[in-house]
Amino acid sequence: MTDSPCFQHPLDPKEQPILDSVLHLRDQLSLLKQDRSTYIKSHDVLNLYRKVDHQVSLLNDIRKGENKQHEQNRVDAVLDDCFQLISLFFLTIGRNNEAPAVYSMTSTIRRLLDHLREVSFFSAKDLESLNHTFDDMRETVTRGKNTYSPHLVTLLENRLTSCQKIVDELQATLATLSPDLTPIHQRLISILRSISAANTRMKFPKEEVIGFQEQLKEIEGTMVEGKFLGPDGKVPSGQEIVTELLRICKIWSGMVLEREGKIDERFRPTYDKLIDIRNKLEKLSLTQAWSLRETDLYSYQRQLDRIDESRVSGNFEDGEGHKADLHAQRTLLYLIRRSYAYIYSLIISSEPVSEALLPIFNQLQTLRRCLIEVKRSGGVSSPRELYPYSMKLNSIDNLRVDGKFMVGTDIPEGQGSVNSLLAECFDFAYELRVEAEDHDEKTE
Repeated sequence: MTDSPCFQHPLDPKEQPILDSVLHLRDQLSLLKQDRSTYIKSHDVLNLYRKVDHQVSLLNDIRKGENKQHEQNRVDAVLDDCFQLISLFFLTIGRNNEAPAVYSMTSTIRRLLDHLREVSFFSAKDLESLNHTFDDMRETVTRGKNTYSPHLVTLLENRLTSCQKIVDELQATLATLSPDLTPIHQRLISILRSISAANTRMKFPKEEVIGFQEQLKEIEGTMVEGKFLGPDGKVPSGQEIVTELLRICKIWSGMVLEREGKIDERFRPTYDKLIDIRNKLEKLSLTQAWSLRETDLYSYQRQLDRIDESRVSGNFEDGEGHKADLHAQRTLLYLIRRSYAYIYSLIISSEPVSEALLPIFNQLQTLRRCLIEVKRSGGVSSPRELYPYSMKLNSIDNLRVDGKFMVGTDIPEGQGSVNSLLAECFDFAYELRVEAEDHDEKTE
């Protein structure tokens, strides 16, 4: 395993023992991640977390004495790996609402924000979603102040503050955008992203891109003397934001049509690698409930980080140091952003349930959806039609021991979520049964 990509200062000899320790801890975390013979246990994760936190404490003591609190070297890179893994482990064991789980999310959000700031194309909805996520993460970190070390809490607070600062900067760039122009702006952002997605399809959808060009012409056709007008016939503020975005959409659609999804061969290896990552993450997003172990996201994060960090002054370069053309640059950046967005979505939608209980949790979610659909379609004509659902619910209920779902002698995390879902399913089944019995009585 290689270190996280970052600029690194020379290692202070005093920090060598700490480096040796955190390298060993990272190896232990990696081995635990790769072990599929059993589910991840909370006590294993907490034990490794405490050991990593102890090394952070030792590192801080050394650097405080030499005024190097903000230095970054290989120790910091390996510690970042450790905290990334620990954070994803907390999600895997169902402790989503505890402070360490926040770490990996802040890393992914920071990457997304840096890319949004770089391309300058984003909607107000994008930022609103991130602000909502920040609120949830702050609550989680605040709750963890009495449970987790001040080193971790301070680190997470600083990372959140850094991310919030970028969001505030991005929101400021949209401050002049009139509400009258917001729907057009959001539609143009959607079209731009759709064109970029079409550009990376295995079979280039020429007609689809032409359709996007027609939509752009339609939007441009609503302009009067080169201006978008509001309902009152006046010129709303934020014209330059929308007109520039329209111009970029037209240029990009023309460029994509001209290339027909074919990237400069010098950047084919990077493109193929990013396509593979994007496709795998997309597949995970479709089958998340049944196939995802959150720690699997670590390798995708690191692969993306390395590709992103390989740029020189923001540009992709070939082996001879020549910069990528605009089409290749935008295509590769889109794939990186899309992949980070998938990771963000997968993390944020992770259920607070241990992987040991996920099979039961997923079955209950499926049952719940089926029962809701039965209710929406008018219920059942006879209580007997509910027997398959009742039998399945009872078989799951019989797995409990003193009200808890056990795995051997262990009580996995997420008992509350699973029990709540089970009770909800029983309630739905009961309501449907009562409705069916009332219907039978009326027809007799």
